[in-house]
Amino acid sequence: MSDMPFLDHLEELRKRLLKVVVAVGICVAIGFLLVIKFDFIGLLERPILPYLMGRKLIFTHPGDSFSIVMQVSFGVGFALAAPVLLYQLWAFLSPALYKHEKKVVIPLLFAATCLFMMGASLAYFFVLPFALKFLMEFQTAALEPMITARDYFDFATSLALSMGAVFELPILLVGLTALGIITPMQLRQFRRHALVASFVGAAIITPGDLITTTVMLMVPLYGLYEVSIIASTIVFARKERRRLASEGESDVEVLA
Repeated sequence: MSDMPFLDHLEELRKRLLKVVVAVGICVAIGFLLVIKFDFIGLLERPILPYLMGRKLIFTHPGDSFSIVMQVSFGVGFALAAPVLLYQLWAFLSPALYKHEKKVVIPLLFAATCLFMMGASLAYFFVLPFALKFLMEFQTAALEPMITARDYFDFATSLALSMGAVFELPILLVGLTALGIITPMQLRQFRRHALVASFVGAAIITPGDLITTTVMLMVPLYGLYEVSIIASTIVFARKERRRLASEGESDVEVLA
C-alpha cells in the first residue's frame, strides 16, 4: 500500500480514463464492423420473428435503423473493452490496497464480469422468448401487434441490462461483508424477505405469465442470494481469522 498526493491521484485517474475512452472508442468501431459483417441485428431479432408472421420489424424514423446498429455496436464494443476497463480499474486501485486485498480484487472483478454476462445471456435465451410469448399473444383477438424495431431493441436491451445488473447481487453482498457493513448471520435472517424480493424483482423485470416467467425467474434470483450467503460466510471467516491473528500479534508485542 502506497501514499500519493491528491493531485497525483487526479493525474493518474485522468490517464486511466483517457485510456478507457480510447479503448472503448476502438472497440465500438470494431463492434460496428462485426455487427454489419455478421448480422448481429438479425441474430438479436430472432426471438420475435415467430410472432411477425413473415414480416419484418418496422421503423418510423429515417435514422432508426442506423441508431439501432449503433446501439448494438456500443453493446458489443463495451463487451470487447471490458478486459481493458477492468485492468485500468485494477491498475488505479492496486496501489491503495494491501497485499491480501489485491488477491481478492482480480477474482472479484472476473466474477462480476461473468455474472453480468450470465444474467444478460439468461435474459436473451430464456426470459425474452417467454416474455414475448405472453405479450405477443395477449389480447390479439382485439388488437393487432405492429412492433417497431426501436421499441423491440429498447425492450430487449433494457431487459438484458437489468438481468445483468441483478446478477451482480453476490458481488455487492460480498463487498458489504468485506467492509463490515453486513454479516452472514444477518443475510440468513433475511431469507424470507429475500424470497419475496426475488418474486417482486422477477415480476418487475419480466412482464409476463406468472407460471412461465416470473416464478421461473424467481428461482435463479433467490439462488443468487443463497450463493451470496455462502460467499459472504467465506469472506467473513477469513476476515475474522485475520483479526484474531492481528490481535494475537498485538498481545505478544505488549507482553514483550
